[in-house]
Amino acid sequence: MAFPIVNSIISWFLKKRIHQIELFLKYPNDVQDELLLRLINTAKKTEFGKKHHFSSIKNYKDFANLVPIQKYESIEPLIERCRKGEQNLFWPSYIKWFAKSSGTTNAKSKFIPVSDEALEYCHMKAGKDMLCLYINNNEETQLFTGKGLRLGGSSEIYKDNSSYFGDLSAIITENLPFWADYSSAPSQEVALMAEWETKMEAIIDETIQEDITSLVGVPSWMLVLLNRVLERTGKNNILEVWPNLEVYFHGGVNFNPYREQYKKLIPKDDFQYFETYNASEGFFAIQDRNGSKELLLMLDYGIFYEFIPMSNYKGEASDTISLSEVKTGIDYALIITTNSGLWRYLIGDTIRFTSLDPYRIQITGRTKHYINVFGEELNIENVEDALKLTCEKTDALISEYTVGPIFMEDKKSGGHEWIIEFSKLPENMDYFTEMLDNSLKSINSDYEAKRYNSMTLAMPKIHVAKEGLFYDWLKKKGKLGGQHKVPRLSNSRDFIEELLDL
Repeated sequence: MAFPIVNSIISWFLKKRIHQIELFLKYPNDVQDELLLRLINTAKKTEFGKKHHFSSIKNYKDFANLVPIQKYESIEPLIERCRKGEQNLFWPSYIKWFAKSSGTTNAKSKFIPVSDEALEYCHMKAGKDMLCLYINNNEETQLFTGKGLRLGGSSEIYKDNSSYFGDLSAIITENLPFWADYSSAPSQEVALMAEWETKMEAIIDETIQEDITSLVGVPSWMLVLLNRVLERTGKNNILEVWPNLEVYFHGGVNFNPYREQYKKLIPKDDFQYFETYNASEGFFAIQDRNGSKELLLMLDYGIFYEFIPMSNYKGEASDTISLSEVKTGIDYALIITTNSGLWRYLIGDTIRFTSLDPYRIQITGRTKHYINVFGEELNIENVEDALKLTCEKTDALISEYTVGPIFMEDKKSGGHEWIIEFSKLPENMDYFTEMLDNSLKSINSDYEAKRYNSMTLAMPKIHVAKEGLFYDWLKKKGKLGGQHKVPRLSNSRDFIEELLDL
């Protein structure tokens, strides 16, 4: 346990950053414009910079005219060359780290470049800002009298030629300064363990006797860990294990389905929840007020932002607007340009501005249908491909379907609930379910990770729909006709429950 004086010194040091944050709050568009020109100037002699005439770009209008919007498939060839050792392709500094994440249409995983600049001035900086903003809102905090329990994803780092890849959390853990072990748990050695079951037990071994004051991690995985802590200790709630726990920093998936379960696990009226918005591609926003459901867009992390109104969304052919042109209450697709060499990259998320002074946002979804309740990032392409494979193996035919989440309850894993209307039934539904599960695992590495030992996701639950169910449902809602479609994937149970009632 640290002494109170250490708590005061660390808090004072972190709060010094508030003055820099106030600068971009006061001059947001100037900060973004200067950042764009700095990124362009830095990369003008790269292969990408020469191809797209970076040396002639003087402003945002030039940039939007000369550089096309990119999806992962567009830049994958350059990334693969970089992974094999070529440099100065899209960013001038040496890139050896690649954050592995799933979600592309033509591959199981994508590899996002992570430069040293992005590590230091985006991801690491954001971690400190998260603490800074929390401390600024909670003057009496005793956060640094104890330790923060951080729970990353799969933490194995792999070497491929001259580059390294793994989950972003593993890359960050690998690059943490030596003193990080003194203020956080588990130790770096345990955090980088590859096997999840063993790692969970090791984390519990290391932390149940520590004075844990904060939690950091994805809600679905953290819920598994906290329930295991209670099983191990025989305690009724987490405060009986860690009485000085005061805040949970969470992100990665929608927290709302988990909120009530966390209130039961941590029965403390003034316990704080602080949300963050980050991805392999960058760190974008942080909750900056107690109890708020809005996130402050962070404008000085080496990321330049553009936006596509979803009403005019046409993928890579879309027209974009800059930060100075956004309005509240409109859903925008997010485009980012980063200090890792992602140029006008369509990340796939949609956001909505709730405030323009300062710029605060809420995450509203994805540009495509998806389920991401447990961090599985299952999109429509994954599901369609898996169903195709499964039907081929089971000689089944599907006419309609929808998928929704089964939220975690008490110590039970979550899952996916399917309603499928077959035009030709498989001979064996158990075999169909098993094949579908295996197909999804083979296509999506995040789904595969969450299904590991059914710790977060259980086996899919499938209902065979009566003939005409979806037609009747659409008719009841007054939505018969070619322009109305059955929603395939949802992060809520609304559609599933309505269909089950029928």
